[in-house]
Amino acid sequence: MPFNQWILLNVPTAAIGLVMFIVAVGIAIGGVLLVRRYVDVSKFKHHHDIAGPIFSTVGVIYAVMLAFVLVVVWQDFDRASNNVVKEATCYAEIERDSFGLSEPFSSQLRTAHNDYIDALINDEWKLLAVGKKSPEAQRLADNIWKMVASYEPRTEGEKAFFSEMLNRMNNAVEMRRQRLVDSQTGIHPSLWFVLLLGGLITVVFTFFFGSDNLAAQLIMTTLLAILIVLILFTILVMDFPFTGDLSISPDALQQVLLRK
Repeated sequence: MPFNQWILLNVPTAAIGLVMFIVAVGIAIGGVLLVRRYVDVSKFKHHHDIAGPIFSTVGVIYAVMLAFVLVVVWQDFDRASNNVVKEATCYAEIERDSFGLSEPFSSQLRTAHNDYIDALINDEWKLLAVGKKSPEAQRLADNIWKMVASYEPRTEGEKAFFSEMLNRMNNAVEMRRQRLVDSQTGIHPSLWFVLLLGGLITVVFTFFFGSDNLAAQLIMTTLLAILIVLILFTILVMDFPFTGDLSISPDALQQVLLRK
């Protein structure tokens, strides 16, 4: 399990945010005060004409990279959430199509289908937090496929309903497979290293500007550090869409059961 996924699983989101905030403020304030203690501020002013353009370039490069990662993570989270809704829609349509089939198969299929959805909600969703699937849900899914594979439609109407149901079952399998992949996939550790190091470099760069007003420099440096940490925090909590306090819930699947 990736370290960032382990953090989301074992540490409350509020605590993660608080720690990141404290670290950012500590680095910003402590860094400025430490540099000013050992270096004369007036010496920095002679290099502002060089440091200014360099800092602007560093800031733009890091901002573009940070924004790109944030957008990608946000889109992945939104896509995973939409896939869950599509999966739930497939299950609702499978139930609807089953009414077009003859008894007792129709009732048996709906019962097995309900048990499967219940296993997804109460068993598999907990395992998604660690990137795993439910063996029980998989067993129930295999049983459903065996039931469907042994069924022979009797009329043209049944054939039409059966064909549509099979199509939606295949779509549901695809959505579930994608959900399992999403639960295991996050930002590569090397990219996290670049994001953290880039943020640190950007903040540290501000330590070497000579402002006569110490309070103003402390405030500006602290606000910059907080802004960076807020974006990093957002990326972290959305990186694994099924892990943590802000993860995707199985409400869409629950609604399928409630309407029965």
